[in-house]
Amino acid sequence: MEPVAVVIPTLNEAQSIGGVIAEIPRDLVHEIIVVDGGSDDGTPENAAAAGGHVIAAGGRGYGRACAAGIAAASPECGIIVFMDGDGADRGDLMMLLVDPIRCGEYDFVIASRARGERERGAMSWHQLLAGGLAGLGTRLLYGVRFTDMCAYRAIRRDCLERLGMREMTYGWNLEMQMRAARAGLRILEVPMAYRRRRGGMSKVAGTFSGSLRAALRIIATFIRVATASRSDHLRSPEPLTTR
Repeated sequence: MEPVAVVIPTLNEAQSIGGVIAEIPRDLVHEIIVVDGGSDDGTPENAAAAGGHVIAAGGRGYGRACAAGIAAASPECGIIVFMDGDGADRGDLMMLLVDPIRCGEYDFVIASRARGERERGAMSWHQLLAGGLAGLGTRLLYGVRFTDMCAYRAIRRDCLERLGMREMTYGWNLEMQMRAARAGLRILEVPMAYRRRRGGMSKVAGTFSGSLRAALRIIATFIRVATASRSDHLRSPEPLTTR
């Protein structure tokens, strides 16, 4: 089976990161890379104790951490999974993202919290609205609609590396979805159960200022990617498919 690397960006998630790593099926995953953005609560130590390979992000920014994790993954890992370190993502259900890629049917599989069963309070109304609006935009532009911008996703590494990702902050997830849709990757969105976070504070929805910064960055990312030249995106002969 094609080896899988899991990339987990973290920032002050010492309470949850051990449980996140423990829940990941080790028979499915070759390596777990925890990319820390400068935690001061013991997150890196807890991650290492749980079996994660901990590296420094080299600065703040969600996209920067994801890019560092990709670069650190072993060359043989042909599938990259991204997930959060707060315990909300269901690591035990990772095969729902990985299996469609391993069997050769899809290039990019993203979890949808909007379509899955959610614990009460796991998502705010404005998170659901933002995901729906972004998905409507990608449908108008590229003919594929997402219902969420969930961080929990899996993608073929060769496809990801050709997408030309540039966003180093909150817009990373949306940029990946837009570039993948425009490039004609074979895309699958799957309903995914979602929990309340197990530790730490949300860097996006935890404060008004954080939510505002994230919203502005996501809007800027949408405009930048939407107006990029067509040659700036990967082109693929495979048909784009969604469910």
